[in-house]
Amino acid sequence: MKSLYTVILLLLRLGMRIASLFDSKASLFVTGRKDLLKNLSQAIGDRPGPVVWFHCASLGEFEQARPLIEMLKNESPQFKILLTFFSPSGYEIRKNYSFADFVFYLPWDTASNAKRFVTIAKPVLAIFVKYEFWHYYARELKQRNIPLLSVSSIFRSSQLFFKSYGGFYRNILKNFSHFFVQNEESTKLLKSIGIDQCTLAGDTRFDRVMSIVQQNATIDIVRQFKGENHCWVIGSSWPEDLDVFLPLIHENTGNLKFIIAPHEIDEGTLAGIEKLLEVPSVRFSKAGKEAEDATVLVVDTIGHLSKLYQYGEFAYVGGAFGKGLHNILEAACYGIPVFFGNRNYEKYQEAVDLIMRGGAFEISDYADLKKKYELLISRPENYLLACEVTQYYVKQNLGATEVIMKYCRGLLK
Repeated sequence: MKSLYTVILLLLRLGMRIASLFDSKASLFVTGRKDLLKNLSQAIGDRPGPVVWFHCASLGEFEQARPLIEMLKNESPQFKILLTFFSPSGYEIRKNYSFADFVFYLPWDTASNAKRFVTIAKPVLAIFVKYEFWHYYARELKQRNIPLLSVSSIFRSSQLFFKSYGGFYRNILKNFSHFFVQNEESTKLLKSIGIDQCTLAGDTRFDRVMSIVQQNATIDIVRQFKGENHCWVIGSSWPEDLDVFLPLIHENTGNLKFIIAPHEIDEGTLAGIEKLLEVPSVRFSKAGKEAEDATVLVVDTIGHLSKLYQYGEFAYVGGAFGKGLHNILEAACYGIPVFFGNRNYEKYQEAVDLIMRGGAFEISDYADLKKKYELLISRPENYLLACEVTQYYVKQNLGATEVIMKYCRGLLK
């Protein structure tokens, strides 16, 4: 099985090199790893000190690591933070993150890369987020007695770790010092394969989204755009999501405002959205006084979405009609009902929980969206209950960061 693992990674590496000739993201993935270990050695050599290594796959996992990084750095500034990403979508956006002393891509998981990387970084603690389980890195850290934690991790019985033929992957998990998981099912699954070093801590994203709410950062142009109107915030949208939403927008001109934050903000995507709209729209970066006359605000910048949800009475989060639902907690933390597609959300614990409690609604098409939306607005008590559910759910799940940090403090003394 180890040979198969190595072959799969080699094929992925080759595929990425070929894709880099045609795709900009793949090109960033490849070029970002050029002379990586040499650059890492030079960077860390210039700034000595004990290193804590955080590894995230991409931007979503970074948001889970962020509360831990910032609490650790505020409490113990003598520690240097090494932050690595597997994906360009995380690295390119957070390569200048102020709380990290070093930000790099993660080299491919090979025996030689793992040995050289750990030798250069010399971490006193490594923290991998959610689904990051790399054989050679985990083995190298274990051999050097460097604690390796998995945080905000979540497991399902369908994963290879829990199959009769998954021994190789189970051994990867056994190189971890401790798991801080999101739900009770994950704890039971780990214990079923003989891993007892696990704690039900929850998801650190709850702490992250609550910190955003507490910042109370207003955006004047959005407030001007919204005025006294009710507003839908459509976050991380894909074309499939907008296909469902366009009729609602066109049928409610003058009654509602809409903020559309597409997942991709290239010019082609933005122009395509504007072409589909039959109502006045304005781009976020260009909005001025005329924004109050627009029905739709099209967000063409990165980093604002988590603060835009505060202006919504309703939220729709994209992705579930495609590869997977995006972050709904950013909306839920403002205590508003959350809608999303019905095809690919089941693996997201918060989505399942909020549907069961009545704070979130999965939809199949426009007719379903309209029906569930009208059910809320026709009876104020229904709307208020959904708001209370989302708000309480977030508050109920706060505290994962402190649980994990308590363990880390003991390791770092």
